[in-house]
Amino acid sequence: MEQFMAMFGAGLALPLFLLAVAVTLFAGFVKGAVGFAMPMIMISAFSSFLPAEVALSGLILPTIVTNLRQAGRDGLPGFRDAVVGYWRFLLATVIFIAISAQFVRDIPQSVFLGLLGLPITVYALLQLTGRNLAIRLEHQTRAEWLFGIVAGLYGGLSGVWGPPLIVYQMSLGVAKREMLRVQGVVFLLGSVMLLMAHIKSGVVTGPNAVFSAALVVPAIIGMVVGIRIGDRMDQARFRWWTQVLLVLTGLNLMRRALGL
Repeated sequence: MEQFMAMFGAGLALPLFLLAVAVTLFAGFVKGAVGFAMPMIMISAFSSFLPAEVALSGLILPTIVTNLRQAGRDGLPGFRDAVVGYWRFLLATVIFIAISAQFVRDIPQSVFLGLLGLPITVYALLQLTGRNLAIRLEHQTRAEWLFGIVAGLYGGLSGVWGPPLIVYQMSLGVAKREMLRVQGVVFLLGSVMLLMAHIKSGVVTGPNAVFSAALVVPAIIGMVVGIRIGDRMDQARFRWWTQVLLVLTGLNLMRRALGL
């Protein structure tokens, strides 16, 4: 066991490694059920008991693998349609992930997390109360660029870039199947860029990279179970659970921003 921990545990004690596995299993389940929130759950939980760089590196490879599974659910034609339909969001996201990741050791995350968490929480709460916050179609192109830039900026710094995409899709009333497919494609390409950026930044190296690889297995197991649950949800229930998770995500981001 000591040899295993030395190889895969990034220097962690066994209880902390097992806790990381449990968190990843749950995060994979949530992602399978609703299509997102995996890196948010992982970074939020990991940050409470792991060093910052270990926490960030730990989520990257499980995120790539599960995003690949989600992006490929409708085959190559579905993947292509998502890229063509959301190319502006994708381009802005990957560019700004690459830029902001280089400042992960220099910029305090508290302000960024607070500025992201507050509007997400307010938006999702208004949605839950029945308010219509749809983006006007004549402004859709501009909104897509803007949300992509915001997603990239936060993604490079915190490993979380899902909420801006979810808010954008919900504002447009995107159907469940398309929503899941597009999320998978955007998250996959973003996570690959995040991996490349943090190999360059030095965060994902050596023991950190091996630790991240070890968490791929529980992520896949959790996702497989979650997909079975998610496939049973209709559009209304899926949208409600998405809104609830956005509220919880926003509140947790503000908690992290306040250092609580």
